[in-house]
Amino acid sequence: MSTVTTRTRAVEPGGAPAIPARITPLGTIRNGLQLAWRSVLKIKANPEEVLGLILQPVMFVTLFVFVFGQAMMGDWQAYRDFLMPGIIAQSVIFATLGTGFSLSQDVEKGIFDRFRSLPIARSAPLTGAILGDLARYTITVVMVLLVGMLIGFRPEGGVVGVVVAAGLVLLFAFALCWMSAFVGMIVRTPMAVQAFGMILMFPLTFSSSAFVSPADMPGWLQAIAANNPVTHVVDAMRALMLGTGDATGPVLWTVVWSAIFTAVFFPLAVWAYRRRT
Repeated sequence: MSTVTTRTRAVEPGGAPAIPARITPLGTIRNGLQLAWRSVLKIKANPEEVLGLILQPVMFVTLFVFVFGQAMMGDWQAYRDFLMPGIIAQSVIFATLGTGFSLSQDVEKGIFDRFRSLPIARSAPLTGAILGDLARYTITVVMVLLVGMLIGFRPEGGVVGVVVAAGLVLLFAFALCWMSAFVGMIVRTPMAVQAFGMILMFPLTFSSSAFVSPADMPGWLQAIAANNPVTHVVDAMRALMLGTGDATGPVLWTVVWSAIFTAVFFPLAVWAYRRRT
């Protein structure tokens, strides 16, 4: 059985430390987890970021349930139950823009230049940032659920349904983060990352079943909404959290879409990272 060995170059030009010519898969995972811990520690150093993660769900739930609920269904309580899975998905999906924004900031500050001099896998800075961001998304999911429960939301799917739904949206967010990372590497400034990301995320979320049933949309838009990846995520979360309908189909579609986004944008993000740094 052949084994993967790690060879080191002699010395880089300018006297830089020796860098492994090849990193084993286990070493790649270890490097990614180490940098993920760095990303998590940044939350502690920026308490205002946590405040944003708390206030944003409160704003979204309050705005959509109490402002639009009566107009949408004539009963804000009924719209609240319909909306909560969509609000969770929207909040997490919008939060993935922070991955590209943060990576672009790190490039501007020269942090990635330091990473390049370390004996770590080339994909580790990206993987670490995205895994660390999953901690932020978990906070977002918990806060939306808490706010929803304060206004009377009771998930009939029970604890298991809620946990599986949360895991599903985090899986989808992990896949979308690679798209966000790719945008962060090809766009020149952090502000441009946010602007370009919004152009991508707004149609993706608002043309889905997150806020309105596709059956209530114009005919030409129904086909788009029915095949929207976010629709599959939200439908799966509704079935799991509310205990209504069969979640099998939407769950499988969510896994498929997550695999597609990761397969496409993971290599693109790593390529763009190497090219930019």
